Amino acid sequence: MAIERTYIMLKPDCLQRGLIGEVISRIERRGYQIIEAKTMMLDEPILREHYAHITDKPFFPETVRYMTSGPVLAMIVEGESAVEGMRLLMGPTKFGDAKPGTIRGDYAFDTTHNIIHGSDSLENAEIEIKRFFK
Repeated sequence: MAIERTYIMLKPDCLQRGLIGEVISRIERRGYQIIEAKTMMLDEPILREHYAHITDKPFFPETVRYMTSGPVLAMIVEGESAVEGMRLLMGPTKFGDAKPGTIRGDYAFDTTHNIIHGSDSLENAEIEIKRFFK
């Protein structure tokens, strides 16, 4: 197995609900290391870049409102098969598909307010790490 780096972002609802410690504990107990982290406020231009694949969707304005409603915690997470492993730990993005025991299955309120973002491929991890950790 290969040591990989992935981009993980704890979204505004995670911070607002006081779940940072719980989510980080799950990441670390799974054997991953957080090698860099910072809180930041996002704005619409960076969200348009990050969510370029959904800017034409009717729910994009709500996504922007949600993602600018408070700070996020941006992280670079490293470990064996980090991209796939973190995707499994997070659970599916779609609310109804996230099973109990996953981060989203345990804490998400709906598909938009789903606590956490994680890169879906090594290529996107590299792009997202550059985007948020210039």
